[in-house]
Amino acid sequence: MTSDIGLDVQPPTKECTDPKCPFHGVLPVRGQVLRGVVVSDKMNSTVVVQRAFVKKNVKYERYEKRKTKVHAHNPPCINAKAGDNVTIAECRPLSKTKSYVVIEVAK
Repeated sequence: MTSDIGLDVQPPTKECTDPKCPFHGVLPVRGQVLRGVVVSDKMNSTVVVQRAFVKKNVKYERYEKRKTKVHAHNPPCINAKAGDNVTIAECRPLSKTKSYVVIEVAK
């Protein structure tokens, strides 16, 4: 039984019993929805997602490339691996550094 999380994403085909899963558990998602690339999946049920963006330099009137890393919860039904393009959504704080959850792996 998958629940609707209110975002336009495909629910996972696998089932899981993780209470921190937005589809099969009780975790609500709200706020930002970001895209990035998984650079590490070595932690238990956590992935490190790197997202790239551009920021305007006002003094030189140019744009500079920047990147940042975000820790996100990786539910067992999604199970993102290193190198995957993923969509993450903001949720309540799950630990000291985790406030996002993986909701989709891009095809």
